[in-house]
Amino acid sequence: MADLLPSETILETGPDGTQYARSPFPLGPYPTKLTERLDHWAAEAPDRTFLARRDAGGAWVHLSYGDMLRRTRAIAQSLIDRRLSSDRPVVILSGNSLEHALLGLAAMYAGIMYTPLAPAYALLARDYTTLRVLWQALRPGLVFAAEGALFERALTHVAADAEIVTCTPPAQLKATPFSALEAVRATAAVDEAHGRVGPDTVAKVLYTSGSTGRPKGVINTQRMLCANQAMLLQVMPLLGEEPPVLVDWLPWSHTFGANHNLGQVLAYGGTLHIDDGRPAPALFDRTVAALREVAATAYFNVPGGWALLAARLEADRALAETFFSRLRFMFYAAAALPPALWDRLRAVADEVAARPVPLTASWGSTETAPGATTAHFVTARCGCIGVPLPGVTLKLAPVDDKLELRVRGPNVTPGYHRDPAATAAVFDEDGFYRSGDAARLVDPDDPDAGLMFDGRLAENFKLVTGTWVVAGQVRTALISAAGVLTDAVIAGHDRDHVAALAWLNQGEARRVCGAPDGADVALDDPALRAHLAAALATLNAGQGSACRVERLLLLDTPPDMDAGEITDKGYVNQRAVLARRAEAVERLFAEAPDAAVIVAAG
Repeated sequence: MADLLPSETILETGPDGTQYARSPFPLGPYPTKLTERLDHWAAEAPDRTFLARRDAGGAWVHLSYGDMLRRTRAIAQSLIDRRLSSDRPVVILSGNSLEHALLGLAAMYAGIMYTPLAPAYALLARDYTTLRVLWQALRPGLVFAAEGALFERALTHVAADAEIVTCTPPAQLKATPFSALEAVRATAAVDEAHGRVGPDTVAKVLYTSGSTGRPKGVINTQRMLCANQAMLLQVMPLLGEEPPVLVDWLPWSHTFGANHNLGQVLAYGGTLHIDDGRPAPALFDRTVAALREVAATAYFNVPGGWALLAARLEADRALAETFFSRLRFMFYAAAALPPALWDRLRAVADEVAARPVPLTASWGSTETAPGATTAHFVTARCGCIGVPLPGVTLKLAPVDDKLELRVRGPNVTPGYHRDPAATAAVFDEDGFYRSGDAARLVDPDDPDAGLMFDGRLAENFKLVTGTWVVAGQVRTALISAAGVLTDAVIAGHDRDHVAALAWLNQGEARRVCGAPDGADVALDDPALRAHLAAALATLNAGQGSACRVERLLLLDTPPDMDAGEITDKGYVNQRAVLARRAEAVERLFAEAPDAAVIVAAG
């Protein structure tokens, strides 16, 4: 496609086997601060919708660029009047909303650090252990929770001296109405504060998902945010050809939804429709309803979301035709996409879309703002994470039998908030950020073919035979082969074979077992057990010990966030699950497994 930059990579190898990969295209200029783009679009297209959300009646409420700037500046004045700063930042507890966006942009406009925390820390937790730790590190001066009553219990545990701001007040706690933040006139103090914001100004602190331990507060500077958007535009010029239109649920407490998606809309003058659904059976109908009404130009999701959408697109031609009517590309990130799902999405796109719609991916992290690589070329295969973005240098450093992805560039964080020890540990001797992820070349003789994700170093392990197991690859293959699992963790460290703990997808299980709608399939259902035993046998056929899953145990309780088993994005923390459910692990590897353990057929 002419509107995508060619895939080219310069690859150099050092004497110790370390490889360095970079784009041959130098990074072009980019703004000093992201809020310059708000000023630009408010002047260029003041009536264009920046954000839209549904009201209580289901109608879309629109917020234009002109109104966004006016309201942002008023709120910035209120934040300045309260003498908020990096030492007394803004914390946002509630999810995506117009008010969330206004407050976050106002903080950035005034040069005041803010942190959007995952609502799960306040709503799903029982003892608020993690929330209290984060609160002590942040020491906020103002906290926003749109639905005050919903967050009241959490706020009583942590708010302390912070001013509480809500849209609907809690019953017992004193709170400031959000409207009061807007009921002031912006003065010259706002312009002076905005003028002081520069590339090194801390825009926000985003907490990592905690997939390898307790969440860490990643410092996000204005340079990181602006450079990353310039990188994306350079390799995908189509982003600048027409203002992007998104329908998006991805949370703004995470770098994918906030820096990548919301940042992209602001950078290129687009429109984001806030999807109040998400990829969960009880909420996904809301996402589908939004996609029936709004034809997006790009669609971003995690693999779990794509799995639910693929089934709807296959079954509903009208939905598919609307979905692909303006779509320029499909995009997945945050986890590997099972090959079978890739094939299904490609098939429906090729059948319905009037023009080619690439299915693309990228790789990065909260520490890289988030993009470091992108598979922006149509020849990329499933699992390819692409090539380095302009301005990024990748270091593929040998670690055991893997190559760790390490990153240097203007999109890389300067470190972790109030955590010098973690900051020092995350950079190597050459100043490269250590990601903990591994990669390999798709084709060792052709670096332009890109990189393949090769698992998390912390998740991989050796069998007692010394054979390395790449847990991420095995997990993806298992979920794809089984077809009825929502997620799984892979076990086998110092054992003689690989096994897995997993959770059942009831919707798919009903389909396989012929159960009526709404009826849960029992974990010991004979048809389900036979299906999974056969799936293991199919998965294992012709594979070596590192790729075979010999036993499977379905878990009857979901992952526990308080125990660290699930991250703020909803992804499973393998290490925490295996440690907390050690008894279930022992059942997997018992010499004579009990009746609940499913053994590969044959």
